[in-house]
Amino acid sequence: MATATNATKNTDEQATLQASSRRKIGRVGTAARLLVGLVLLGSVLQGELAGPFRPAAWLLGLVGLPAVLVGWQWWRAHQGRPRLAATGLVGHALNIAVFLALYLTPWYAPSLRFTSDAALLFYGASMLLAALRGYAGCEVLALSNWLLRRDDQIGCVVFSPIDQLERHRTDRRPA
Repeated sequence: MATATNATKNTDEQATLQASSRRKIGRVGTAARLLVGLVLLGSVLQGELAGPFRPAAWLLGLVGLPAVLVGWQWWRAHQGRPRLAATGLVGHALNIAVFLALYLTPWYAPSLRFTSDAALLFYGASMLLAALRGYAGCEVLALSNWLLRRDDQIGCVVFSPIDQLERHRTDRRPA
């Protein structure tokens, strides 16, 4: 019985590794992620050049938030959890809620205003990585999926429609 379970687990891991190593977005999805990622990063850089440097935003956005997501996905993987596929309404809403909670802190928690820039840095850098790797899914999981060789998905309200249109267009092409 254990051998059958291990064989199934190894097959699932191989399928996940193969799926995570292929480009899943086309030219439009790649360009959109590059553009939005550069705009988000550029907006933070512009603000830093115009005002005081805030290292807390950079540490949280480029180290803290990625570490939390890698740790969470590592924990899920070692608990034997199946691939996360939160691409429905709840997954999209959760992703938007987390981004807005981080981005809007200057309005409801001024002492934590650095989380606004941290969110832009994290999402922007994640979008660039997703574009470079051809990762179709919510950019917040791009780094952790890459490092852990997983293919977990959370809904992305910005890029999911682009990816679906591009996939539909590609599927309709004659072979």
